[in-house]
Amino acid sequence: MRLSKENKLKKNEHLIKEVYPGSIAEEMGIEPGDVLLRINKQEIGDVFDYRYYIKDDYIEVLIRKADGEEWLLEIDKDYDDDLGIEFDNGLMSDYRSCSNKCIFCFIDQMPPGMRETLYFKDDDSRLSFLQGNYITLTNMSEKDVERIIHMQLAPINISVQSTNPELRCKMLHNRFAGDKLKYLDQLYEGHVEMNGQIVCCKGVNDGDELRRSIEDLSKYLPFMRSVSAVPAGITKYRDGLYPLELYTKEEAGAVIDLIESYQKKFYEEYGLHFIHASDEWYITAERDFPEEERYDGYIQLENGVGMMRLFIEEFEEAVRHLEGKPMERTLTIATGKLTYPTICQFAEQLMKLYPGLVVHVYAIRNDFFGETITVSGLITGQDLVTQLLEYKEQGVDLGETLLIPSNMLRTGEEVFLDDMTVQQVEKALEVHLTAIEPGGQDFVDAILDEEYQMERENEEFVYVNAYDR
Repeated sequence: MRLSKENKLKKNEHLIKEVYPGSIAEEMGIEPGDVLLRINKQEIGDVFDYRYYIKDDYIEVLIRKADGEEWLLEIDKDYDDDLGIEFDNGLMSDYRSCSNKCIFCFIDQMPPGMRETLYFKDDDSRLSFLQGNYITLTNMSEKDVERIIHMQLAPINISVQSTNPELRCKMLHNRFAGDKLKYLDQLYEGHVEMNGQIVCCKGVNDGDELRRSIEDLSKYLPFMRSVSAVPAGITKYRDGLYPLELYTKEEAGAVIDLIESYQKKFYEEYGLHFIHASDEWYITAERDFPEEERYDGYIQLENGVGMMRLFIEEFEEAVRHLEGKPMERTLTIATGKLTYPTICQFAEQLMKLYPGLVVHVYAIRNDFFGETITVSGLITGQDLVTQLLEYKEQGVDLGETLLIPSNMLRTGEEVFLDDMTVQQVEKALEVHLTAIEPGGQDFVDAILDEEYQMERENEEFVYVNAYDR
């Protein structure tokens, strides 16, 4: 059905950036450059509205084509089926920035002179729903919470830090932060699935305060599915900020002991271990990671909880099916200090299986943010190049390929955190750079690289035949 002509973008009109191949939208003739006007005669304020109104098995979608024509599309589909549209603005409205001044905020510890987007602090419930971001609730109103409950938008990921209202106000440097904890009660009563996070600051919200938070948050089971405890990240750029210290081996072990003392009780009652220590605690305490079953299906994987256990399990499964054979290949793996010991063990295991395989593994020291930052995702291109060049100057053969974790690069781009490109790194080091996903099978595939081996075998075949002639 075609309606009147109009071609000016107004409030609550949303430009369509992409239409997925084979999607409902493509079948209906929707194209990039079209504008969404209404669904079921309702204006769409943001992505929450959009997700809610497209759920039904019959919907009416009003769009405006690039030439100004308006089309009313009647769509029959399965309930909850997506239309296959991506909008120019992912939230379909302005982003909400953070109004807190948290004592552990990583963005406040960033060096000057980086790209502007790295200094933006988001605290938007819509990003929690869409991307898994953690929010403090301090930006939310009663109306926002009521809408989440009404639309049953979940899961909502919440940065709790402490259930002690006064302490939470201090940690977030926001006098309303304690009062906003009441929204946890409302979300629980509305049966909205939640996950929680506690960023532990030494001597502030650990010890008895952490115990209190665990016990208070457990009252929201089973709708609060999990809570993670992660240590605060500390860079060298902390002048004028709250004095934070790193946890020692013994202190990290005490946090683990406290958390694990609750897990069995919660599991017996709810079938969930509920409270989890992130991988960094186990590495700092020099303890083995928990068995796979204790991660409740890796419910907080993106928050650094269980990433190493999953990596180990996937690697062992991949290696179990390998037969091993002689091969000639030299390559280098660059990673963060946190995962370095595990990567070394895996590399040694593969080198034993494949005689002639040489894998150099280097832990890149984080000079950019400071040596206290040990995760691979915050390694810059300049630190990578500078330190690997030092090894080359010492006579180390980096090989033809440099493998790095994909989280060193900006999502979907070949650019490091400091804006250095993959191409610049390759030119400086004279190697081919490959970013690999965090899976154990991906790790094995990247090292063995069947395509590379086939090329080598073909080269040898051509050489031998040429020699025979």
